[in-house]
Amino acid sequence: MRYCRKCVMPDTRPGIKFDKNGVCYPCLSIEQRKKIDWRKRQQELKKIVKKYQRNDGYYDCVLPASGGKDSTFQAHILKDVLGMNPLIVCVSDSFGHTKTGTHNLRNISETFGCDLITFNLNHATVKKMTRIAFETWGGPNWPIDLAIYSVPLKIAHALKIPMIVYGENIAYEYGGPHAEDTYSARDQIKNDVVKPIDWNFWFKHGLTKDEVEFVKYPSKKELDELDPIYLSYFYPWDGRRNYEIAKQYGFRNVASEWKREGFIEDFDQVDSIGYLVHPWLKYPKFGHARATDVASYWIRNGYITREEGIELVRKHDHILDPRALEDFLHFTGYTIREFWEIVEKFWNRDIFEKKDGIWQLKHPIWKEKR
Repeated sequence: MRYCRKCVMPDTRPGIKFDKNGVCYPCLSIEQRKKIDWRKRQQELKKIVKKYQRNDGYYDCVLPASGGKDSTFQAHILKDVLGMNPLIVCVSDSFGHTKTGTHNLRNISETFGCDLITFNLNHATVKKMTRIAFETWGGPNWPIDLAIYSVPLKIAHALKIPMIVYGENIAYEYGGPHAEDTYSARDQIKNDVVKPIDWNFWFKHGLTKDEVEFVKYPSKKELDELDPIYLSYFYPWDGRRNYEIAKQYGFRNVASEWKREGFIEDFDQVDSIGYLVHPWLKYPKFGHARATDVASYWIRNGYITREEGIELVRKHDHILDPRALEDFLHFTGYTIREFWEIVEKFWNRDIFEKKDGIWQLKHPIWKEKR
């Protein structure tokens, strides 16, 4: 298990690549970003906007949104900077939700004067798929994440709104397969957030075609009629800066409602509760979780040093928040014992060893030799 020489990301992250000097591609991308003429790119964006902007009062674009800090930043750019009329589309998952998240989603609609569609997933089907995905490959949020990608595109196609504006290009910004610096989000399904699982797998587990239709990604023919883009191609992406901007428009962090364990911030992914078990499951499988992700972003953007990031990872990365776990169990129907029995099989024996009944990293970053 090797770690990036600049941030704290390990080489076990799926799709991550290091150069010959041991630096991960997202860190290299940050350096390349300094050479970009952002003003020129924003002029390119205005040309795209001009192509789709209407004068009849109908929607100019679809904005997929959770109500988070990035969604608020995107709404600010689309409405205040570009003068567009976006339709906000939110895919609501089946877990419990915070009061903070409910406020933030409504706040975007009210503050920017946008219509909002909230798509509520079929809880019974999502529960079945969540349990199967968790037990099979330790990825319970698979149906939810696929719906988050597919539903806004389907709604845009049905309502004949070609332009869809996503936030960051996850593969390029954070590391993963198909890490290409492109404005087009047409291939975002390949970024490894949603693993490619053949639909016959689900049918063999008792799901019907009708049950899975809501999460299926649009066909190539449908995608060819749409123009999904990444805003991060046109504006340098910085989640912490987005948070500072979002606060000016009424966005709230979750600090007053929930002191989350295993997290080093209180302003990211603040809406869904049980959903947060999924990112923690990266820890037994890949040896890193949310604290590593966030600390790496902060190091790249100059907010903290690598040494500070290592200490944050040491203190927080292994912890599964008890409220998130409780909500996850409530929705899925597992007992806490059943949950840990399933997790047990996903501990990566190549990078973990058991000492006194506790799984521990063999080569944690705080013990690395420099």
